[in-house]
Amino acid sequence: MTDPKLDRLKTLVGEVDDLRKASTILFWDQRVMMPPGGAQARAEASATVGRLAHEKFVAPEIGELLDGLNEADYDYDSFEASLIRVTRRDYEKAMRVPPELTGEMRRSSALALSAWGPAKQNSDFQSLLPHLERNLDLRHRYVECFPKPDETYDVLLDDYEPLMKTAEVREIFDELKRELVPLIQEIGDAGEVDSSFLRGEFDREQQREFALKVVRRFGYTDDEWRLDQTAHPFMTSPGEGDIRLTTNFRPNDLSSIFASMHEFGHGVYEWGVDSSLHRTPLGSGVSLAVHESQSRSWENLVGRSRAFWRFFYPQLQQTFPAQLGSVDDEAFYRAVNKVHPSLIRIDADEVTYNLHIILRFELEQELIDSRLEPRDLPQAWNERMDEYLGIDVPDDARGVLQDMHWAGGSLGYFPTYSLGNVISVQIWERLQEDLGDIDEQMERGEFGEIREWLRTHLYVLGRKFTPQETIERVTGSRIDPGPYVRYLREKLAPQPA
Repeated sequence: MTDPKLDRLKTLVGEVDDLRKASTILFWDQRVMMPPGGAQARAEASATVGRLAHEKFVAPEIGELLDGLNEADYDYDSFEASLIRVTRRDYEKAMRVPPELTGEMRRSSALALSAWGPAKQNSDFQSLLPHLERNLDLRHRYVECFPKPDETYDVLLDDYEPLMKTAEVREIFDELKRELVPLIQEIGDAGEVDSSFLRGEFDREQQREFALKVVRRFGYTDDEWRLDQTAHPFMTSPGEGDIRLTTNFRPNDLSSIFASMHEFGHGVYEWGVDSSLHRTPLGSGVSLAVHESQSRSWENLVGRSRAFWRFFYPQLQQTFPAQLGSVDDEAFYRAVNKVHPSLIRIDADEVTYNLHIILRFELEQELIDSRLEPRDLPQAWNERMDEYLGIDVPDDARGVLQDMHWAGGSLGYFPTYSLGNVISVQIWERLQEDLGDIDEQMERGEFGEIREWLRTHLYVLGRKFTPQETIERVTGSRIDPGPYVRYLREKLAPQPA
């Protein structure tokens, strides 16, 4: 017989989840459909819904129910124990933050996101600066709600990668820098790869049709998914059976195809969470790093593989015969895997991408520690781009304004991208051990077995366990950059003649 206290807890957290899902619809609409004039009203609505969700979650009744429930009464792996354990941690954390502060952070982020688009378009950092200063001030107030951490950044990181410390991330990133900087040099010394044919005129609607052809092979269906245009690609899921992907169909390149596969990886993770976990704190991906491991898997481990393009490249040539008809499949494969320092993070190759993330990780720590003022961000950004990637940044639109994360108040998010890269290969190696020759399947355009392995081993778990527990259950080990570095070397390092 079910404990009535547990049934009541499920009812209450379900209502909280409903409000949070309403917030995701407000966000999606703002980035995809809302006219610019709605910015102020949307900021107020986002603030109200965010505050109400917070108030409902920290209500005394939830605290009393948690006091009367003991996860030790249930098997550790059970839904019941996981619900109690995860809800308690979320509750204890939320109790430290005033609902008014949550609402104000939502309001500030919504206003800043509306200002970010025009600021980027006009390369006008000064117009966004007051919003960044406001967001940073609110994050300082947020940090002050918690006991003094080992490092201030720990509090922000915990929102995206629970229980991980800044020092652990730094250790992983230091190893990546040691390994990848000389690899970039090796690849550069080996000579230039021609990728000129990836730039030209590519009809947006044809890009969309091809992207849909790809993700439908992966598992996208019209009754549960949609794909829309936006300035900065993202995925959101307002509820079970509702997966919303966005991408940017640019008329002069094919980056939208890879962005669509990336966002599919996020979407299929949410899609695959066990139905019994929905409308509870367990009903989503366990962390942003594990989430990014899936977006990077579908974008890179699948979407930049030879086997994938052996199936899809002839179809892409048929879609764009004038641009690609004379380019053979090996030349195309080398081009889409070209390692070359570049300005834009989301367009970066698999190797240099990590230096883009490390740069942002370092700047975020300096901001939250008050060692860097927001007004000095462009100069600090440009100096580090030169130091790490040897690139001169021509303007802020292609520099500090390129991402929407800081406008959205998402300090602490960026490191999860490279952590996701690391985790993706650990999971992929385990998948290969179980499934054998998956290249054969991909060459036939068959991706169902890959998706179902990931669903049954990872996606169904939702947030039942901590991120580290989840990674260990799937891979058998803790986060380890070794397999990722080995994968990059085997795939991309110059081969002796």
